[in-house]
Amino acid sequence: MDKKSYSAPPLVGKNLYYFLPQQVDGSVHLQNVLGSKGAHLAEMISMGFPVPPGFTVSADMCQIFYKNNNQLPEFLKKEIQQAMKRLGEEMKCHFGDNNNPLLVSVRSGARVSMPGMMDSILNLGLNDEAVKSLAKQSSDEWFAWDCYRRFIQMYADVVLSVDSSLLVFFLEDLKRLKNYKKDTELTVEDLKKLVQCFKDQVLQATGKYFPQDPEEQLYSAISAVFNSWNNTRAISYRELNNYHHEWGTAVNVQAMVFGNKGEDCATGVAFSRNPSNGEKHLVGEFLVNAQGEDVVAGVRTPLPVTKAMANGKIELTLEERFPSVFKNLNTVCDRLEKHYKDVQDIEFTIEKNRLWILQTRSAKRTFKAALKVALDMLDEELITEKETLFRVHPSAIEQMLHPSLDPKAQKIKMTQGLAASPGGVSGRIVFSPEEAFQAHSRGEKVILVRTETSPEDIKGMISAEGIVTTRGGITSHAAVVARGMGKCCVVGCDEVNLDEKSGQMKVGKYCLKAGDIISVDGSTGEVFMGEVPTLEPQMDDNFQRFMSIVDKYSKMRVRANADHPREAKTARQFGAQGIGLCRTEHMFFGDERIISVRKMILAGKEREREEALEELLPMQRKDFSALFAAMKDLPVTIRLLDPPLHEFLPHRDMEIKELAEKTNKKEETIRERVEALKETNPMLGHRGCRLAISFPEIYQMQVRAIAEAVCERMDQGESPVPEIMIPLVMLESELKFIKELVEQEIKAVQEEKQKTFKYLIGTMIELPRAALVADELANHADFFSFGTNDLTQTTLGISRDDCGKFLPSYVSENLISEDPFATVDQKGVGFLIKRGVKLAREIKPNMKIGICGEHGAEEKSINFFNELGLNYISCSAYRVPVARLIAARSHIGHKEKK
Repeated sequence: MDKKSYSAPPLVGKNLYYFLPQQVDGSVHLQNVLGSKGAHLAEMISMGFPVPPGFTVSADMCQIFYKNNNQLPEFLKKEIQQAMKRLGEEMKCHFGDNNNPLLVSVRSGARVSMPGMMDSILNLGLNDEAVKSLAKQSSDEWFAWDCYRRFIQMYADVVLSVDSSLLVFFLEDLKRLKNYKKDTELTVEDLKKLVQCFKDQVLQATGKYFPQDPEEQLYSAISAVFNSWNNTRAISYRELNNYHHEWGTAVNVQAMVFGNKGEDCATGVAFSRNPSNGEKHLVGEFLVNAQGEDVVAGVRTPLPVTKAMANGKIELTLEERFPSVFKNLNTVCDRLEKHYKDVQDIEFTIEKNRLWILQTRSAKRTFKAALKVALDMLDEELITEKETLFRVHPSAIEQMLHPSLDPKAQKIKMTQGLAASPGGVSGRIVFSPEEAFQAHSRGEKVILVRTETSPEDIKGMISAEGIVTTRGGITSHAAVVARGMGKCCVVGCDEVNLDEKSGQMKVGKYCLKAGDIISVDGSTGEVFMGEVPTLEPQMDDNFQRFMSIVDKYSKMRVRANADHPREAKTARQFGAQGIGLCRTEHMFFGDERIISVRKMILAGKEREREEALEELLPMQRKDFSALFAAMKDLPVTIRLLDPPLHEFLPHRDMEIKELAEKTNKKEETIRERVEALKETNPMLGHRGCRLAISFPEIYQMQVRAIAEAVCERMDQGESPVPEIMIPLVMLESELKFIKELVEQEIKAVQEEKQKTFKYLIGTMIELPRAALVADELANHADFFSFGTNDLTQTTLGISRDDCGKFLPSYVSENLISEDPFATVDQKGVGFLIKRGVKLAREIKPNMKIGICGEHGAEEKSINFFNELGLNYISCSAYRVPVARLIAARSHIGHKEKK
């Protein structure tokens, strides 16, 4: 955001939106303005739920804040003053009045849920005088000073940037000296000492006294929340989830209710259904005499809400301890779920046995849970079939593909925690997010082990294969973020004695150090010594049922990129409707085959080359026959040899020597041939169809192998229809020349075998010129397939092999919004695709057109291809289910838009 001076109020829209019993300005339909939290608070108070009153500073003001040199404009301060006065009237107390203080929370609220990525502050409005009044009003000095201690700790961290670990150290050191197990064991005098200690630390770190003016506290807190939109962890989270940086965050200012006011008070989080498995019953956790941050931060291991979750623990559940509150909470969860038609994640506080709802949002959930919930809600007639497809995010389907630990494998169980996010992984132990990030950059698999995770750990969490924490429950930061990322996670391993500084973790008789290998089962909560074998995931009946609904609403077909029969079988298992790209050059790499390929390349005479090709013919025929068999008469697009020949030749001395022995060639001859085939820019050199112009016998061998494989399958009662694709065409004359060569070879085989069969001949559009003269090429092609990887390279002039060195800087500097090799560049590459489709269908209105690049399973790209009316997309086998869902959702959205 530009940092330009801004003094006048915006001309359009409101700046503050009230959510009061008598005035509700917002609703869930204003989520982009109010953020998810503010919109849902307004919606809930309109529905009559017990929500503490407050107001929301719109997300538009976040942009104004950045344009105003990270300062709140004066007009906004005046509106906030009026709002605080109004809120005080509602609460019958006054902000800034030390005798009857109004205390508020200041929380972030982006339009999408970003758990823990931005900052919040509780108990704002306290100072050295107000804390005494609070103690007197509540008749509870401990409660008042606990609130003040918490406020200073959060404010110092979030607003004043004081090292929070120092404040935590003072707290833990005091507990250690007095042999306290919990914060609640601190005495009033302990709390007063901590407050003074925290204030001294603030003075030492900032050179200024802790602010005593509540108005100054409020403006600084709102500014800090706006600033937190651009903190490192929030940026990393947005980049991970492809959220836009320019959205900004809203800020919610809300009257405080207190869960730390005694044994009849509590705070917790509840889910209307189980977010791990989707079962229809209330689950959640709570802490008695605590504030909300204690639960989500994982600083204390919470208690279960229901008896069913107790697992034999002695402590009373919420259901047992607060039966009437539990009954009300159940009703709230049920009503909210029916209203939003989705699983709800609800934060609540109990103050003096009275329930308050602080937040609701759609719950993060595992793929298994998302699938079950969607189908259950369909059966319950809460949602339609079309809505069902939007209840399971495409990225969630990838969780299904996560391996699990082999239940039959021998294991040494080290500890048991809570199953927070499914999957089975192994890796080396690291104790810091920095170590995880560095190890990941070296290609190492690691497990991040922490006491609890914090939002600052996000990069390490992304880098790790799995996450283990010794504290926290299923609603802790680690659990919520891991589920959102589809990352294996186990939390609350309280048997583990962790010493992060010395790099050790002890569990009973076991002592492990950084670098030791452990295995984690995120589905059971178990952690094992060493590496445990994993099993590939199995797709259950719910998955099959869901995907059958997906295919009902998808117009664009989904094929797979597959070069070997085993990949083709996997593709079929995942529902691929054909092979959209078989790269024949990948079939040539293997000890036996590579020698024959090299003989062909090294051949000095045409006869020698033909002999080498004769060796390759049966190998290729076998490959193609197996592909056709695996696909059971589904379309198979086979791209003829594409890469430059030098890629198949050896370059190291040992390999050259070995090749010389096997081919009876001199080493010097091989070196000369390697040198002769070298090119300055091989990606734009002697490759693709240009090889067939120079060496037509190469393509003739491949086409013969395809045709003979078809005849083999026909003998087995099958009817494959091969689609033969000619790569890197730029001229109509090229395509015409090679098409005639292909047709001649097919006809020769048909005559020899006395068989006829259907076949298609097409071309890959991967050069800008090919897209621009697509009408000319369409005269000689039965189909087009846009190779978006090479088309992106040749359009942008960027090598996909080297772009990693500079494209991330383009994204971080907002020069481009996304990596063009991940999301299709619609203005440039997309323009060429659109023009190519239009020109081709002017010649042949029903021409089959697809794409076969990495963009074939990316949501924005698929939406674009669907709008162009492409017949199919092709992607890697393991992404086929993802692409199928996106294609169906895209078709529904495109149809409804019309």
